[in-house]
Amino acid sequence: MSAGFLVASDECEVAVPSQAMAGLEAFRRWALSEECPDSGRFDYIAGNIEVSDMAGEEVIAHGAVKMELARGIANHVRRYDLGYAFTDSVRVSSPEVGLSAEPDVIVVTFDAIESGRARLVPKAGAEQGRFIEVEGAPDLIIEVVSDSTVRKDTIRLPRSYFDAGVTEFWIADGRKKELTFVVHTRGTSGFEPVVPDQQGFQVSEVLGVAVRFERCHDRLGTWQYDLVSK
Repeated sequence: MSAGFLVASDECEVAVPSQAMAGLEAFRRWALSEECPDSGRFDYIAGNIEVSDMAGEEVIAHGAVKMELARGIANHVRRYDLGYAFTDSVRVSSPEVGLSAEPDVIVVTFDAIESGRARLVPKAGAEQGRFIEVEGAPDLIIEVVSDSTVRKDTIRLPRSYFDAGVTEFWIADGRKKELTFVVHTRGTSGFEPVVPDQQGFQVSEVLGVAVRFERCHDRLGTWQYDLVSK
């Protein structure tokens, strides 16, 4: 493999400059710079740069799932004044565990910022109140599985998110006949799934509600999703 190139997914071979491979801080500088490609997702996990979704997201099985989760959560966070909800290309980094990733949905509470568990990283040279990254441990991270990210979303990222101190991890998968949606909370050595009640609701301690993610066909026979809470 030539220096400066990394084969990181089944989709493609992508060019990454050699200086971005010199460790987490070098990768963070590159990933937040104009040199980083606009398309695709670039994550740094346990010393490896992983590239996915270079061909773009699936419209329904990924994009619609992410949009509904982000919409429902953002409305809840705003309504109850919990903090901030982010999606799409907002980077989360944890120097302590060698992690820099772009989760599908992120929640950072005011409590996390005030306690120092997480911080919004200011954009260099910009006016006050402009930020470029989340550093530390967000309260909630959600990943939506795609064909190129199955092992990353289900094994490697959850392990790193747990080590970074993330409070809750949700995962959703709309690619198959059965919709998968699991809320995970912190256990002794890793994230553990929340047991749903008889109606299929799973408790989110971060949001202070029980949630259920469901779908039905719209008038064109395409899946539409709904995040329900109680």
